[in-house]
Amino acid sequence: MSTDVTAKTPAPAPAGKGGSAGGDGLLQLMLDGMRRNMRQYGMLFALGLIVVLFAVWTDGDLLLPRNVSNLVLQNSYILILAIGMMLVIIAGHIDLSVGSLTAFIGSMAAVFMVKHDLPWPLALVLCLAMGAVAGAVQGFFIAYGGIPSFIVTLAGMLIFRGLTEIFLEGQTLGPFPEGLQKVANGFLPEVGPETNYHNLTLLLGLALIAFVVFQEVRDRRRQQEFALEVLPAKLFALKLVALVAAVLTVTLLLASYKGAPIVLLVLGVLLVGFGYVMRNAIIGRHIYAIGGNLPAAKLSGVKDKKVTFLVFLNMGMLAALAGLVFAARFNAASPKAGLNFELEAIAASFIGGASMSGGVGTVLGAIIGGLVLGVLNNGMNLVGIGTDWQQVIKGLVLLAAVGFDVWNKRKVGS
Repeated sequence: MSTDVTAKTPAPAPAGKGGSAGGDGLLQLMLDGMRRNMRQYGMLFALGLIVVLFAVWTDGDLLLPRNVSNLVLQNSYILILAIGMMLVIIAGHIDLSVGSLTAFIGSMAAVFMVKHDLPWPLALVLCLAMGAVAGAVQGFFIAYGGIPSFIVTLAGMLIFRGLTEIFLEGQTLGPFPEGLQKVANGFLPEVGPETNYHNLTLLLGLALIAFVVFQEVRDRRRQQEFALEVLPAKLFALKLVALVAAVLTVTLLLASYKGAPIVLLVLGVLLVGFGYVMRNAIIGRHIYAIGGNLPAAKLSGVKDKKVTFLVFLNMGMLAALAGLVFAARFNAASPKAGLNFELEAIAASFIGGASMSGGVGTVLGAIIGGLVLGVLNNGMNLVGIGTDWQQVIKGLVLLAAVGFDVWNKRKVGS
């Protein structure tokens, strides 16, 4: 007669479902939860450590309200590109043309507004449409022509760079209308009574905190309803506190200077919109599917060619938006604009959690990766590190991020 020994062993309480545990057990649950979610939160922790490091190194100059505001303005166009690039990489492709496309759209904006005196809202719409068409043409060759994205976008990089030189005739062209300049350099207007802070920025910050808490709690409840694994309750509460503290700190810093930059609202809309699409919309699930396992996605009925086409169309439109923001920020279109922007966007995506094999990554991760690079650039400039060593350090950070991804995959596989 056999004895079922395992039946006599009490099962541990499931994480995140109210099970009781001693101090050591709770600590172990928290550590296990952090290990399981290291890919998702690793770069967020790294960003926090980099901020603390440079805040100490620069005697607090990094976190001065003026510098935080400049940090947003200086990296806005890279963050816009990183959002689109993350979707491209999730789908299992790459886009090397975005830097040249931003320069080309900036040059066309200058031709429309400076040479032909078109109203800037009309020129903005035309430029976004041109970016969408450029992305659609590349997407057509990739999706329906079967040409690898590396080759198509490499050709696009050369074509758009050459067209930029042709339209600008090798010269810088500007200035842009004041309305467009405000999109890239302007701040929200002051409203309400006089205080020591920017009232509208405070209100937006509080609204964002409420939205973040609501979203996190709702997502946790949904995961529990479907019996999915969730963070332990105390670790989840710690996560909420950290998120609220981070948003509140940034809000107070921005509100104590000139308020939130207008381009930050643009980034917020893109983050929320694309985040929702990738989490909840059918097209978002299909992007993950074709990047994760293309043959299985085809067998499941996913129209992979259409999805790929739309991903590159979207990338073209976001590259156009980044080109407009960049040109408006510097108040001129230059033939040398956009150099290495594609590398910055790709690096931000991989640092933010994208995988070379596709099928993995989040829009928030792209923003975090872009901020890691932005804080590194800003911090190293403040402490006087030369551009030569800055390139070396950023290369090592990218290598470490991808190396961590490979190590994590091997550990999970074993």
